[in-house]
Order: sequence, then C-alpha cells, then structure tokens
Amino acid sequence: MTKILIKSATVVNEGRQYVTDILVKDGFIERIDSSIETPADEVINAEGLHLLPGCIDDQVHFREPGLTHKANIHSESRAAVAGGITTFMEMPNTVPNTLTQRLLEDKYEIASRNSLANYSFFMGASNDNLDEVLRTDAANVCGVKVFMGSSTGNMLVDNPRTLDNLFAQSPMLIAVHCEDEATIKSNLNHYKQLLGENLPVRLHPKIRSEEACYLSSSLAVELAKKHNTRLHILHISTALETHLFTNKIPLKDKRITAEACVHHLWFSDADYETKGNFIKWNPAVKTSQDRDAVLQAVLDGRIDVIATDHAPHTLEEKEQPYLQAPSGGPLVQHALPAMLELYHHGKITLEQIAEKMAHNVSTLFRIDKRGFIREGYWADLVLVNLNKPWNVNKSNILYHCGWSPFEGTTFRSQIAYTLVSGNIAYANGSLTEGKAGKRLNFNH
Repeated sequence: MTKILIKSATVVNEGRQYVTDILVKDGFIERIDSSIETPADEVINAEGLHLLPGCIDDQVHFREPGLTHKANIHSESRAAVAGGITTFMEMPNTVPNTLTQRLLEDKYEIASRNSLANYSFFMGASNDNLDEVLRTDAANVCGVKVFMGSSTGNMLVDNPRTLDNLFAQSPMLIAVHCEDEATIKSNLNHYKQLLGENLPVRLHPKIRSEEACYLSSSLAVELAKKHNTRLHILHISTALETHLFTNKIPLKDKRITAEACVHHLWFSDADYETKGNFIKWNPAVKTSQDRDAVLQAVLDGRIDVIATDHAPHTLEEKEQPYLQAPSGGPLVQHALPAMLELYHHGKITLEQIAEKMAHNVSTLFRIDKRGFIREGYWADLVLVNLNKPWNVNKSNILYHCGWSPFEGTTFRSQIAYTLVSGNIAYANGSLTEGKAGKRLNFNH
C-alpha cells in the first residue's frame, strides 16, 4: 500500500477552483477534504500550486515500432509526463502500419514495459482491412484512425466504397485526419509550374489549403450523419471548418466531435519566416484569423478537446528543403505550459484548460475513471506553479529528437509534480523511471 498526501493545493476541476487536501492510496484518489491528517509515505506541500487533472492527449505519434531514430514510446512518454500529460493515445502510422490486431497488441506490449504515462493505441484503417478493423475491442482500444488525406505507407483511405463501409459498420469511434488529396496535388502542381521545384515553406498553407481541409472534413461529417457514426475530426486548422460543429448538444450525447491542436492555437502563417519547417505540420498552420477562430470554437464548445499531434522528426530531416522535409513536430512537453501561457494572456481560463485537456477527452472517449479529480478515480494529477518562469532550450528538452518549435520561448508556468496512476512520475525536474503507466479501459 502506498499513500501520498497532497496538502493545500488549489484544485482546478469541473469548473471550480478551491483549496483542499487530497489523499492518494494505491493509485486512486481516496479522499478529498479541506483538512486531512493521516500518516503517508509522501507528503507534498502544494501551497501556492494549482492542481489540475493530468492532461489526456488524444493524438500523438511516438514512432515505435519502425521509426525509432525519431522517437520511441519510452522517450516521448517521459517528455509527456514532464509536461503534465499523464495519458496518451497513439496513432497507427508506425512501421509497419498498425493494420492488424497482432501489430496493435505488439504496441501495447511495448508500452506495458516502457511507457511512463498511461496509454492507448488507435487501430489503423486502410483501403483493404475492414474485417480486421471490425475485430477491434472497444473496451480496451480508444478508436479507429482513418487518414482521409496522405499518410505513411498504406494508410490513405480514398476508396469511396471503403469509406462508406467503414462509417456504416464501425461500432467504435472513428478519428479522422481530413485533407483532400486531389486538391493538395492540384495546388502543388500549380505552384511548381509557377515557381519550380524549390518552393518556400510559406506556401505550405496554400498547398494544403483551407479548401482541402473543408472538402474532406465536410465529407466525413456527411458520412457520419448518413450512418450515425461516432466521428472525431482531428486537428481543425481553419475558421471555415469550425462551422461544421455544434455546441447545442451536451458532449456525452454528441456523435460528431472535434479537436484543436496547440500549434494551431499558437502559431500563424507569419511564423514561417522565422520557424520555417519547424512549424510545418499537416494540416498546415494557417492565418491568424484561422488561429483565432479555432480558439473561439474551443471556448464556445464547438471544438471539444485540445491535443498535440506530437509528431517528432530528426533535426536533419527538418533541415531539408521544404518539399523534402517531413511534416510534424514534438509538442507533449510544452503543450500545457503553452496553454497556461494563453491563460496568462487572458485568452482561456484554467477551468477551460482542465475541461479541454482532461475532462472532455475522458467524456468523449468514455475513459474509465480518469480525467477528473474525484474520489474513486485514478490519481492522474499535475501540480503547476503559475509563477515560475523558464526558458525552453536544448538543455531541458526531453524529446528524443532534441529540438522544439518553442525553443527560445519563456513560459511563465512550470510543471512541479506529475502523478500517473498514483505514482509520482515527475517531481521538480526529476523523472521516476521503472513504474509504467496503465492501459486505458473504456466504458462502452
């Protein structure tokens, strides 16, 4: 039996802030009370610190198996925990692509040994593995991932009949990457004819355009409505797409939901001049108007969750010319500090951060006993100091790739402690190795 007593924390949970003590026992929150006096194996004095539910990131690419020169489950889960992310859901475009139940379970096996954070993995869909997709167990797998836009290997699902069958038959949540491949190819050919092969990165949002995003997202919504599918559209990047979603239905009853990513809430196309390929993502970072509209949709409830789309590449890969440089960047260590910075700027409240990065992810995916600070729930918790500035630099970046799009940024808030399933996984700059996170269970 292990007991951890957290004293005098300012809890941010379910729309409220209040000072309280919390007793953690054997991985779970046993008691929440204004004053708890009991012997404990560890006492954390949290006076002056804010306690939030640990963040649940519903979209990461940790690159294992097959791409471990970029990252692996151990390295990136360490970075996640240091950033206050206690739980992740990982995508299937590893090598080989996660297109069979055997390959899916292989990833769970790796995580059970090596992940400091709690974990789940998406089953991948292709144009020809529908039978395998339908064998996925909704009780312990977060969902099915469909790339309705270009991706690694055999993962672009562009056969209309396959898409229709997937949406018609999947009993599970389908998470989609939405960009229309034909539109992207047409735009790319246009700019190559105009400017030649050596295109500048500032054209990325013109090539992977608003139109490409909207055509694909609106098709996904149309299919979901046709079949009453449980649809979750990832990384919304345009103002136009935000109008596809509603805030008129409680989240627990929504069949169609959406995600925003930190980079689309922080950067704009003006940043390509200084950041170049380091902010090259798919979908592309677009205009400041798009950024502000996506944030507004997060705040008003049309967009339900905030995630990272953490997708690291090596420095050498990113330093190639624009068309050769891969899309994606590392984010899990800096996502919560970045959102807390937006709080300092008056753009979002602490309660909304807890809602969008923990509560709503749990509700949307129907995760069992996580995402809230409640008695009887797993103790996935993060203590933050809102007034302890620090600068992102090479010496404190934990990603395997060794770089961050936030390098040089000073954040005002710092992660003090992270508890994962009741274990202190991170404390004042130090990680605790050897205690793996837990596999998620889902209430369907």
